[in-house]
Amino acid sequence: MSEKPTSTRQVPDKLQADNQNVVSLVRVIGNKEFSVKEMMAAIGLKDRENFMNLYLNPSITDGFICLLYPQSPRHPRQKYLLTVKGLALFKKLVGE
Repeated sequence: MSEKPTSTRQVPDKLQADNQNVVSLVRVIGNKEFSVKEMMAAIGLKDRENFMNLYLNPSITDGFICLLYPQSPRHPRQKYLLTVKGLALFKKLVGE
């Protein structure tokens, strides 16, 4: 009879971003709040759809960035900021 573990090991919280676009966006935001236009200007992109699909949406999905007004995604003064996970990655990137 083989012994099977009653529980599995937990996966450690992932602080590494596999996507370099996510890393770029985390570096840009830092400790501030940015609108989509401000982030696009800081990165040097002009195509909003491209920015949303390759940078912002993966960053939100991975838990590095959150919305200032999460209950109202199309809020006129919507800004984006780093989550605790995003701040930890930012500090790691800048060497704090």
